[in-house]
Amino acid sequence: MRVLPAAGLRFAKMHGLGNDFVVIDGVRQALTLTPTQVQALADRHFGIGCDQVLLLEASARPQADFTYRIFNADGSEVEHCGNGARCAARFVREQGLSDRDTLCFDTLGGLIRPRLLPDGQVEVQMGVPTFTPPDIPFEAPAEALDYPLEVAGETLRVAALAIGNPHAVLQVADVDRAPVATLGPQIERHARFPRRV
Repeated sequence: MRVLPAAGLRFAKMHGLGNDFVVIDGVRQALTLTPTQVQALADRHFGIGCDQVLLLEASARPQADFTYRIFNADGSEVEHCGNGARCAARFVREQGLSDRDTLCFDTLGGLIRPRLLPDGQVEVQMGVPTFTPPDIPFEAPAEALDYPLEVAGETLRVAALAIGNPHAVLQVADVDRAPVATLGPQIERHARFPRRV
């Protein structure tokens, strides 16, 4: 049984600010990804390995150059990823899919506009964040600067926002010593974030 897409798949392995991606050309090759295939591609031991699989397709919307789809390693599709958008824009240029400096990507979270700069960097206009709990979504009685969040028997103070998809921000005294590996998964799946972070 074949789990991975067919041999000859046009893709690149890319990274941006600590996130790594498998970026797939869905413009010049017909492709439908299943959650199982995404999981297989993202598997770091038996697949290519990545945080997310990015699929670029021709857009049906006239105002967008491409449809930009983002899949987490578990196969779920998400609304936005800024680091991924920067890699996807670079992929578009390097693969000759467009020579435009400013692109428009259609995402589940709306339109975003990556721009390729003369120095090779890519910037992305991600839109305006929302801090309103129901719009994030985040379970809270009212909007606040930060919220108490019970994690691993302690109360953390986290800011909650969405810029296409939910985010949690935790201020720490020392980034290098922050217990990201233990707190991260617990915050990500906390019941107060019904769509995860």
